[in-house]
Amino acid sequence: MYELLDRIPTLSSYPVDYVNDPSVIAKNDNVVSINSTIEIDLTGACNAKHLKGHQYSVSGGQLDFVRGAYLSKNGKSIIALTSRTSNQKYSKIVPRLSGPVTTPRNDVHLVVTEYGAVNLKGLSSSESAEALISLAHPDFRT
Repeated sequence: MYELLDRIPTLSSYPVDYVNDPSVIAKNDNVVSINSTIEIDLTGACNAKHLKGHQYSVSGGQLDFVRGAYLSKNGKSIIALTSRTSNQKYSKIVPRLSGPVTTPRNDVHLVVTEYGAVNLKGLSSSESAEALISLAHPDFRT
């Protein structure tokens, strides 16, 4: 990788504490941050790291980019997920997270599933719950 960086002057590499800094991200206008999550609860909080009691992945700066996009002029932060697990047995929109919070509910704005998109910004807890239920698979909306 270093040889490639040496050969291409327009390519550069920076430390993660710089590129994941929300204030640095926000210096760019129109940032669109798209992150996935394992599950989202009815308040809008996301768990993007733990599955069935075990660490499944790392967040890789998810919260940094969520916040950086929010601070960016005309920026948007999107949490995208399928409404159900791959075996179709479980909803990913849940009453309570099964793992720790990766992105707090107050930082989650746009949420997208195959059933649409909602903007949670400024919604009350009950409004957020209703909006998120509208994104769930119909079998899990009751």
